[in-house]
Amino acid sequence: MSEKTKQIAEMIDMLPEQEQNLACEMLKRIVLAWDPDFTKVTPSEAKALEEAEKSGYIDENEIDWDNLSAYT
Repeated sequence: MSEKTKQIAEMIDMLPEQEQNLACEMLKRIVLAWDPDFTKVTPSEAKALEEAEKSGYIDENEIDWDNLSAYT
């Protein structure tokens, strides 16, 4: 978790519950405005995806589900 994220969480945690709920709803709206379909990735997600692809990652569409013994 980044320092900025920790700082935001600490500030929200100081608020009364009703204001925490409001802050959460505002953040949801900001995220949805940035990426309405949740298709963008964060830098850490992009790094994790890149590492997975380099590690021998196999796309589920490339798997012969009727012949799983071929992958052992």
